[in-house]
Amino acid sequence: MKRFFDTYLKEWKDTSHRKPLVIRGARQVGKTYAVDKFGKEQFKYYLKINVEQEENTREIFQSKHPELILSELTALYGIPVIEGETLLFIDEIQTTPEALVALRYFYEQMPGLHVIAAGSLLDHTLNEMAYSMPVGRIEFAYMVPLTFNEFLIASKQEELVNYIRNFSFGKPYGKVVHQKITEYLRMYFFIGGMPEAVRVFLETKNLIEVEKVHTSILTSFQYDFAKYGTRKQQEYLKDCLNYAARNIGRKIKYSAINNKVHSGYLKEALLKLELSRIIHLVRKTKSSKVPINQYVDNNVFKPVFLDIGLVCHTAKIKLADIRNLITDFEGALAEQFVGQELISSFEFYEDAKLYYWAREAKNASAEIDFLFQIGNRISPIEVKAGKTGTLKSLQVYLAEKKEDTGIRLNTDIPSLGNGLSTVVSLHGEKKKLNYNLISLPLYMAMNLKGITDKTTK
Repeated sequence: MKRFFDTYLKEWKDTSHRKPLVIRGARQVGKTYAVDKFGKEQFKYYLKINVEQEENTREIFQSKHPELILSELTALYGIPVIEGETLLFIDEIQTTPEALVALRYFYEQMPGLHVIAAGSLLDHTLNEMAYSMPVGRIEFAYMVPLTFNEFLIASKQEELVNYIRNFSFGKPYGKVVHQKITEYLRMYFFIGGMPEAVRVFLETKNLIEVEKVHTSILTSFQYDFAKYGTRKQQEYLKDCLNYAARNIGRKIKYSAINNKVHSGYLKEALLKLELSRIIHLVRKTKSSKVPINQYVDNNVFKPVFLDIGLVCHTAKIKLADIRNLITDFEGALAEQFVGQELISSFEFYEDAKLYYWAREAKNASAEIDFLFQIGNRISPIEVKAGKTGTLKSLQVYLAEKKEDTGIRLNTDIPSLGNGLSTVVSLHGEKKKLNYNLISLPLYMAMNLKGITDKTTK
């Protein structure tokens, strides 16, 4: 399957100021597959070491001398290591922190050598070894499941991707094409973007087989819980994982996860799931200007899951009929999809962070699903599962923050409302609001930066 990450790897290979690349991401998002493909296609020699499976290699990385490390690896695997011709790939590097430390010596003493490392639980290791990290001598990249655009390409619908990319206001937008893209969107809601699930569906068209893949992936996540601590801590992780999947877009309430467990233990479990990149915690912020993280409340957040297909599976939504969304859950799925796509829209070298805004007041509460930075502007985003729905919270935000443009993502075709007017109740007073509304289909969430940037100039 074609991944946009492939292009990033090629750019890294050719840059003159390249550093050893550490790829971070959850289990089974395609890290190893991407590097295998890259190594075999782009290099004369490809030396891959899985330090989790090949424990005898761990001792080799105790050395601080790259030439000694490479001479031993060459003797062990029979593959020459030549600067400019060989890619050295250290997989599951989180099991050998010494190998992470050794990356600095590759950078300092053999800068011409292409070195990549990856690991599924890497963030836990990085978090624990903060003081011995080779800061400034390595670079990071982040992988996520297949985006909706990548799903379309895998489904041999690249022309639909081009149609979305070429959109701009002022050009006609075909309702028939929109309907076709929406049908694939509904399919993606249930299949998701985990590479193995997509591959199995495209090969078999069998939704039961997709469910089996989802079960296997979630089981592997829970198998990893055994590495996190006591049996009780593993139970908290499982409780939090199931809660997060069933409460997408809702403020986390610890008592609803398990009212018999202290909130501190549950918060710790949620943060570990975030470190594993199984969930993303969307944090509450009061910021309306950059920097967006200036007024963040790190104790208040709502969950977005790694993958929308895994959300459906964990929430027990069966794949019997992908033409119809489950009414009671479609709002959560729409917000999950947008969150997942917004994360994917960050550059590969950025560690994506999402935020939301909420005002909690008696008879005057309001909440914006996402606040998203586009250029040097913070844009409020409202997500709707259908074509209609009130914009009360969006209007309250615009009035309170003295902003003039909001974004709505729904299932309708694109539209642009300039010079709209309404009356907003703000702090007990009626206030007239003049504003602009950029309304886009859900499936344009990943293209939001480009579309909005062109629209607001």
